[in-house]
Amino acid sequence: MASVETGNIRHLKNVLEAALLTSREPLSLDDLLRLFEDRMDRTTLRMLLDELKTDWQGRTLELAQVASGWRFQARAEYWPYLARLNPERPQRYSRAVLETLAIIAYRQPVTRGDIEEIRGVAVNPNIIRTLQERGWIDVVGHREVPGRPSLLATTKTFLDDLNLRSLSELPPLEHFPQHEIPLDLE
Repeated sequence: MASVETGNIRHLKNVLEAALLTSREPLSLDDLLRLFEDRMDRTTLRMLLDELKTDWQGRTLELAQVASGWRFQARAEYWPYLARLNPERPQRYSRAVLETLAIIAYRQPVTRGDIEEIRGVAVNPNIIRTLQERGWIDVVGHREVPGRPSLLATTKTFLDDLNLRSLSELPPLEHFPQHEIPLDLE
């Protein structure tokens, strides 16, 4: 291991563990490297994270890599129990919001006009606003046509909330029955 003594590995993993357990947000590799004042390379850091992930196997928490970095989270089998601690009802989204989000996720970047063409109905501005306020979509540019409409795409927050590292981890559209997601995306 480059620039890391074997006897020091446990200490380094403890530092990573403390940082990850106390952080409210996922930590990127760059964030984690700052813990060690440039005395560690990315390869060593990744190896330590893999070891830490292995150390936590079989416990109630797991070390997970998501789009914006690494975080500790409860294992999926404990989510139903933990949900009971939060008396608030989970946010419910309308079919229109979910269809719009699906179109953006699978076809990004898209304009509001693209979404309207696929859905066959006008997109209420509140739908776009809701998804932006949730942090799931953002304007990533403008199409070079008259009016320069905004191009919408999903964010790292969207991927983090779905526990994904990248869009390639989204299920393929053919896994959805046609009546559940009525999108013609070919």
